[in-house]
Amino acid sequence: MANTAGVWIDHRKAVLVRLINGGEEIREIPSQIDKAYQPPTGPASQQPGRPHGFVAEDVLERKLMSQLNVFYDEVLRGLQGVDSLLILGPGEAKGEFHKRLKTKKFPCNTVEVETADQLTDPQLAAHVRQYFATIHPEHLTSSTERSAQHS
Repeated sequence: MANTAGVWIDHRKAVLVRLINGGEEIREIPSQIDKAYQPPTGPASQQPGRPHGFVAEDVLERKLMSQLNVFYDEVLRGLQGVDSLLILGPGEAKGEFHKRLKTKKFPCNTVEVETADQLTDPQLAAHVRQYFATIHPEHLTSSTERSAQHS
């Protein structure tokens, strides 16, 4: 079987599904991203240089993107050796992850991106399996099985 996988991703977690020998391996990776910024409490005099706990929006944005990139890189490590990848998710994270994949020059022959709501692990595994069976059936057989089929 070709090395195929799917990942459902949002900013809170990623669920990786690798299709292996007629079965699947499922792994969840939490994002470890800080919760939304909450200014510190206390009088402004205790927060020098930041009146009333103000933090510039661009500072918060850079911090969030830095944390997301660490998360996305961890997901990429979990997908090492994958030839074909289906990226699923409900929001912006799937596009951000796809962009990170390109930036890091992740060695993957086929990458597809789809919008999908929250799925249970069995639903995700079934969706990934069905996707590769109907859209790219060549990815579900090994190269030796393909050459035998064409003989």
